[in-house]
Amino acid sequence: MQSSGNVGGGRKCFWGFRSLIQRKQVDSVHVRSEGHHQLARKLSVTDLIAIGVGATIGAGVYVLVGTVAREHAGPALTISFLIAGIAAALSAFCYAELACRCPSAGSAYHYSYICVGEGVAWLVGWALILEYTIGGAAVARGITPNLALFFGGVDKLPAILAPHTIPVFGIVVDPCAAVLVLIVTFLLCTGIKESSLVQMIVTSVNVSVMLFIVIAGGYLGFKTGWVGYELPSGYFPFGINGMFAGSAVVFFSYIGFDSVTSTVEEVKNPQRDLPLGIGIALFICCILYMFVSFVITGLVPYYALDPDTPISSVFASYGLHWAVFIITTGAITALFASLLGSLLAQPRILMAMARDGLLPSFFSDINKNTQVPVKSTVTTGIFAAVLAFFMDVSQLAGMVSVGTLFAFTTAAVSVLILRYVPPDEVPLSSSLQESIKSVSLRFGPNIQESDSKNLQNPSGSSENNSRYLHEIGEASIGYPLIQKSISQAFFASLCVEYVELSCCAA
Repeated sequence: MQSSGNVGGGRKCFWGFRSLIQRKQVDSVHVRSEGHHQLARKLSVTDLIAIGVGATIGAGVYVLVGTVAREHAGPALTISFLIAGIAAALSAFCYAELACRCPSAGSAYHYSYICVGEGVAWLVGWALILEYTIGGAAVARGITPNLALFFGGVDKLPAILAPHTIPVFGIVVDPCAAVLVLIVTFLLCTGIKESSLVQMIVTSVNVSVMLFIVIAGGYLGFKTGWVGYELPSGYFPFGINGMFAGSAVVFFSYIGFDSVTSTVEEVKNPQRDLPLGIGIALFICCILYMFVSFVITGLVPYYALDPDTPISSVFASYGLHWAVFIITTGAITALFASLLGSLLAQPRILMAMARDGLLPSFFSDINKNTQVPVKSTVTTGIFAAVLAFFMDVSQLAGMVSVGTLFAFTTAAVSVLILRYVPPDEVPLSSSLQESIKSVSLRFGPNIQESDSKNLQNPSGSSENNSRYLHEIGEASIGYPLIQKSISQAFFASLCVEYVELSCCAA
């Protein structure tokens, strides 16, 4: 009896372990078959660029320029932003390829479920939820002090929006942050196209402010002789190690582009538009960061930068006090765009987890009118608003970086797994699998016949191979990234010449 009990316990442990490493298909086909409403495919490349730039360029750049220049990089801050941008681009390439191969909502959670297993996907999903919730609440809390500058200080804010301290608990509540979160939540419930339009407007204002900083600061620099670069300590006052340490810190400024992949089911042509949207958005952010850091560290010595308001203080030191209001406008729009990007991605991760049975089906419902997950959006919006109202989440901001690091690492591992799995196990969308199956049924019986004919007539092999490759190319014309894998899957049993031709065709 004891031995049978041990066997039964061992079997339960074995099946429990198998459930943690089980993987799923690319598409949530069962959702479609059950007649659920689908997300609206309305996003274009321009919309993706606006979402990516808006979610990436937060107010961090308005603060990090002073802190990193003073403590780590000095005038070499521009190179630090470049190195961090290259590192972020490597992660962006992973996300772009995974989004093309696995075009379903869920971002890194979805990719890890397909490539690694359910256990890791569950951890990644909750890490992303934690990241977007805490990040959104922290961003909302940061808008209030910047907004107060237009009223002449926090004390001049309307009583209904001004922060208050609860004497009994010693908690500082922020009604303005909670109201902003609720406004963004209502906006996201109206539809993805409306949300992307607002994101595009806010992001355009933010980018315009950064261009103003570059142009006006460049004019002052050429007029005064770039005093920040005429230092006896040189361009690398903290050495090469300081430059790399600065790049590690400013990498935080590039977090946010991954929210673009959460909208993959709402993109008109994800295989083409997602890589372009992610790549162009990240390139724009890197260029703006480098130019702003170059101008600011050149206008004043790096050790004279204000660690809290470096850009505003630089322009104020040159007598341009009116520019402080423009820069503050850029910081507010950057924070608002970052808040919109955080609250946009989180409901779609909840929706993806609910589709897979890891959360109640309540979160997977899609409104038939707006074609967005309204229930998930409202739930996450209310939770983020409560968090922004009651808690000072600045101490929890480090958890945002932990969640992002975990998601980026999982995405990179998922790409490596895709590189080494057999061609017939490469995850493909259901629509492409049907195309492959139809071509396989059409040409499958002719492969062996073609082999025997080619042995008798080697000169005709090239013509036959070209014909087969042409047919397969037509079946997968919308999926260029995986055309090579399809060709290998079909011709794995052919001779070396077939494989070479398939590689060339890919």
